[in-house]
Amino acid sequence: MALFLLFLLGVGNFTLHKAVLESGHPLLGQMPWFVHMLGGRFGLVVEYLLLTAAMLISYNSDGTGGTGAALAYLGYTLANALAAWLIITRRV
Repeated sequence: MALFLLFLLGVGNFTLHKAVLESGHPLLGQMPWFVHMLGGRFGLVVEYLLLTAAMLISYNSDGTGGTGAALAYLGYTLANALAAWLIITRRV
């Protein structure tokens, strides 16, 4: 069940990231050079690696570390949602 919830959170993170990339916000032009690697998709690679790590830790744990990894990824998703909302609505 935890893997399914992590997967859904990951889909949400990818969607938020894509929406920010397509927003055309001037802040995106001020990012360092490595963010623009892969046509601006470097962040999506990082999103994938974070999701994969959280899912692997959750799957391979005996109940001790998996919950912490899932909660950390939930916190990351909430922070992403807040940041995306601020960027998309141009409050930043």
